[in-house]
Amino acid sequence: MSEVSRRTFVGTTLAAATLAAADYRIIDPHVHVWKHDPEFPFAQGQNVPERDATPETLLGLMKSNGVSKTVLIQVIHYRYDNRFLAHTLKQYPRRFKGVCRVDPLDPAAPDHLSQLTEQGFRGVRLSPGSGPAGEWITGPLMPPLWKRCSELKVPMTVLAPVVRMPEVAKLMEKLPEMTLVIDHMADCPVDQPQELEKLIALKRYPNVFVKISHTWSLSRQPYPWLDSQELVKRLHAAFGPQRLMWATDWPIIESVAKYRQALTVVRDDMKFLNADDKSWMLSKTIERVWPFPA
Repeated sequence: MSEVSRRTFVGTTLAAATLAAADYRIIDPHVHVWKHDPEFPFAQGQNVPERDATPETLLGLMKSNGVSKTVLIQVIHYRYDNRFLAHTLKQYPRRFKGVCRVDPLDPAAPDHLSQLTEQGFRGVRLSPGSGPAGEWITGPLMPPLWKRCSELKVPMTVLAPVVRMPEVAKLMEKLPEMTLVIDHMADCPVDQPQELEKLIALKRYPNVFVKISHTWSLSRQPYPWLDSQELVKRLHAAFGPQRLMWATDWPIIESVAKYRQALTVVRDDMKFLNADDKSWMLSKTIERVWPFPA
């Protein structure tokens, strides 16, 4: 057996053994899939990688790393055409749940969300940027969309820079019972750690959850990304493990690291976490937001 093959075998064996020893199933709450297929065309003007990120490739990675279920997030390549993701959910209903996108500049977005929820989607994602193009997060179309999301009892997930967190907080003030998930630690820069307080301020809303993904993206160091782990430590102290969740952000992670490293950094290399913390962050927190069938 070659050295590469040996390492792969050992890694897969350890992952399976770890899962078998745990009393929970590992669930990945943030993954993207896409495929070059004329039946499901990409949105005009999108810079789509030549490679595919198929559900079948993902299922292989999940199997080899002991990940049981995954939440698929509508990739920006399709913009607001959720048909490929809907197709995938129908193919693998017991393995995946889906989070859709709707156009935040469309007054009909609340109705579109209702329709997509009826199709089986369990949440919606918004991604306002930090510049003028993202100012819609403060506009008049947001309260109706957020209210509809709350009425439908599906999670609102927000990908936004940390500077947008005060604006997100204003929307939550009117809907404190709504479930809100902040993606990727609001991408707080590791060299501006004081900015994380804008995200931590959301802890006053009991249904706000935070994905501690993007340790690999934010870090300026090699694995295990100790500088960005400092952000996770502060979020852990503020929110507790019951409101934090890991995620791979596959296949985006592959520009920097491997799928398995997004798991091992939490499971094996965040030394400040105990076994109960990990059971929440790798599984039980996610099941609170996206419960899967047995």
